[in-house]
Amino acid sequence: MKAMRYHEPGGPDVLRYEEVPDPEPGPVDVVVDVVATALNRLDVVQRNGWFTMPGFTLPHIAGMDVAGVVSEVGDEVDGVAVGDRVVVDPSLAGVDDRSKLGGRGDLYGELGIIGATVDGGYAERCLVPASHVYPVPHAMSLEAAATFPTCYLTAAHALFDVGELAEGETVMIHAAGSGVSVAGIQLAVNAGATVLATAGTDQKCEQAIELGASHALNNRTGDVAGWARELTEGAGVNMVFDHVGTALFGPSLFALGIGGRLVNCGNSSGDEAVIPSLGYVFHSGIKILGSDPYRPEDFAPAWDTFCANSFNAAIDSVFDLPNAAEAQEKMLTSNFFGKILLKP
Repeated sequence: MKAMRYHEPGGPDVLRYEEVPDPEPGPVDVVVDVVATALNRLDVVQRNGWFTMPGFTLPHIAGMDVAGVVSEVGDEVDGVAVGDRVVVDPSLAGVDDRSKLGGRGDLYGELGIIGATVDGGYAERCLVPASHVYPVPHAMSLEAAATFPTCYLTAAHALFDVGELAEGETVMIHAAGSGVSVAGIQLAVNAGATVLATAGTDQKCEQAIELGASHALNNRTGDVAGWARELTEGAGVNMVFDHVGTALFGPSLFALGIGGRLVNCGNSSGDEAVIPSLGYVFHSGIKILGSDPYRPEDFAPAWDTFCANSFNAAIDSVFDLPNAAEAQEKMLTSNFFGKILLKP
């Protein structure tokens, strides 16, 4: 099969469109013919060598968010058949030891992830444990399904499992144009919360409103904390959903009201953050919560919610697999809204 693979870290020129061996399923595995794969920032971060997940090895085929059609099944697979249209849970937590991808389920150690630590969807075919594929409704395109896994599971786990967002609360969501924030906005609105979105351009703010945010602010020109206070009549928001990190950490804290929660699941603007006022944090009962990996049992309920609510997949652009380098370079510019897809 053809795949986009790299053998050493570096710029986009290290990506090679080359022939690689076809995956062969173990007893409880399936092979998925890839129809679409969504890009994630980790694809570029690992390629550049800025950061790698524990257990990462070279050569590597990236691509965590995969949707396609099952073309082979292992001898002991039950409930999945050749021809099924599926979306893939990329986390290898909870995988049967009979799988070729078993033994990588340590949530706080070397957690295996399809497309991050083992070969993923930048290819014509992908090996997946049969337990980690879910049927895609016929009314939904496989391209839309590919936007779901990483972003929606990350957002759902952070908002509800970690942050305990409740109906009637107000949440501020930064970087509204990113895939995880597109997911977060829609999940929060669907749960009955009010969303205040921020983004780096006025156009992205307008698009956030279209997704369901009640208000949106350009965070490069506006006063984030002051704006949040004004909209909440001085009370502050109940939660900030943050994967930006350094750039907006201080304003996020001051936007929170009494007992507010800052839930962090990323560090796209840097890994260091300054708490501008410990007095404000302890006096106001502010909680700073790190969002850890989602669990295997989280995927099915989140997928059901996605399928049942006609969420906007927000596909920004689609590239052919041989043009993966161009797609990754677009991701680095931040000149996109939603997900960038690759198609073999």
